[in-house]
Amino acid sequence: MNDALSREQRRALLAHADGWIALGFGSGLSPWAPGTAGSLAALLPWLALRTLPLPLYLLALALAFALGVWACGRAARRVRLHDPGAFVFDEFVGQWTALLFVARGPWWAVLSAFALFRLFDVWKPFPVGWADRRLRGGLGVMADDVLAGLMAAAVLALALRVLA
Repeated sequence: MNDALSREQRRALLAHADGWIALGFGSGLSPWAPGTAGSLAALLPWLALRTLPLPLYLLALALAFALGVWACGRAARRVRLHDPGAFVFDEFVGQWTALLFVARGPWWAVLSAFALFRLFDVWKPFPVGWADRRLRGGLGVMADDVLAGLMAAAVLALALRVLA
């Protein structure tokens, strides 16, 4: 993770569609906790995504991941940074992954998915930390957050099964 973007870098990103996507449509420019801001912003489109049947939800996740690899890779090259904190489209896809099993779950499950995703994204247990350190380009930006989302989804699925 790198420090805040300079004014010139923000301008360069906002001048291109890939920059807007990488910045989570502006949510990554939050001066406080941009990753958390991106995860919160991801809940708005998730309200529509959650209505999809599971196969279409998975397809949407795969397409969003591919879009993120492309957009974050191009945007990172433009500003010559690997994974600046303002790039939060990876949080969008990671959060949607964490919410995989709670489309019609109770409200506490949505809050738990959010909290678990943020925990794994910040803590970076294996394999999240490995992906963060080893993978480069757009794939490197996206992969660790999707892995954190998968871990959160697995923990939440287990909790829902035990509590049901």
